[in-house]
Amino acid sequence: MLDYKGNLKSKLPKTGTSIFAVMTALANENNAVNLAQGFPDFACSNKLIDLVHQYMKKGFNQYAPMPGVMKLRERIAEKTELLYSAKYDPDKEITITPGGTHALFAAISAFVREDDEVIVLEPCYDSYVPAIQLNGGRPIFFELKYPDFKVDWNELKKLVNHKTKMIILNTPHNPSGTILNAQDMLKLQKLVQNTDVVILSDEVYEHILFDELEHQSVARFPQLAERSVIVSSFGKTYHTTGWKMGYVLAPANLTAEFRKVHQFMAFCANTPIQYAYADFLEDKDAYIGLPAFYQKKRDYFQKLIKGSRFKVMECKGSYFQLLNYSKITQEKDTEFAIRLTRENKIASIPVSVFYHKQIDNHVLRFCFAKSDETLQKAAELICKI
Repeated sequence: MLDYKGNLKSKLPKTGTSIFAVMTALANENNAVNLAQGFPDFACSNKLIDLVHQYMKKGFNQYAPMPGVMKLRERIAEKTELLYSAKYDPDKEITITPGGTHALFAAISAFVREDDEVIVLEPCYDSYVPAIQLNGGRPIFFELKYPDFKVDWNELKKLVNHKTKMIILNTPHNPSGTILNAQDMLKLQKLVQNTDVVILSDEVYEHILFDELEHQSVARFPQLAERSVIVSSFGKTYHTTGWKMGYVLAPANLTAEFRKVHQFMAFCANTPIQYAYADFLEDKDAYIGLPAFYQKKRDYFQKLIKGSRFKVMECKGSYFQLLNYSKITQEKDTEFAIRLTRENKIASIPVSVFYHKQIDNHVLRFCFAKSDETLQKAAELICKI
């Protein structure tokens, strides 16, 4: 095994392997039911697979245009107008990316400079903070109020100053399953008036909301849309997380800056898959029916674990269910999650890892984007704890 002998100074000295990779590896090692990492264990549409194969056979296997295949960008523009009454120019305001995480990193890289402050709402997805730090920015942490994970906008307002370059939103929210409503968006709109703040809105779960709630994209609010970079994900929508395909909506001048970075990170995204998604987007029912599809899974999982010692927390969106284990043990959530995986053969994610100070409310995150058979097995194990 080789070893670099030079002076090595890490740019991310406090960052290790992602918790998702760690817990999935632990689940595999212990033959545990994996409700840790957020990916479906059921198949995507056969029609979608056939479309990819079709475009591969037709020879669409070389570089796509840097901003993405125009046909796909046009379909995204149509979908966005249909859902949010927002018009985006497919040529200058929509960019296809190799995944949502890539899009988030490229957006942060495009706008955050040395010593810029970026407000991060915790708990948060684990890619935000490293991306800020690698670009010389300073993450300014704002804690969502446990247990409902609401935003206290009056408190958040105190963090905004002349150094604030960006605020990162995530709705529906990972890991909490909460959502931002229209009143939240109006308060945010008022907060950023007369500032140069850019909103980075992570909306990868935009189609997964429950109980007839509507997704309040920043695209719905023109005064927010004009300063926002919106990130979405085909992987979450079409059960194809391994294809790593996302897209970005932003005003033309923000898009131009975003693309300057994107082109040198990846240049373009997978070509045949872009053409396949473009055709598949014509079937509106595939994304309009997603809330009902996942609500059925949420309700089924909650019903199965109703008799357990865990407390089921409210889930309004995303495909993650938080469970509080305070009545079972006072162990750290990181230790409890590892023990459950090893001893009880059920893998989850400890929520403290989504906080920079490792705030521990004795809560674990379970992914219910799984087959009914997997959810049954998981529930049987959970109810025995």
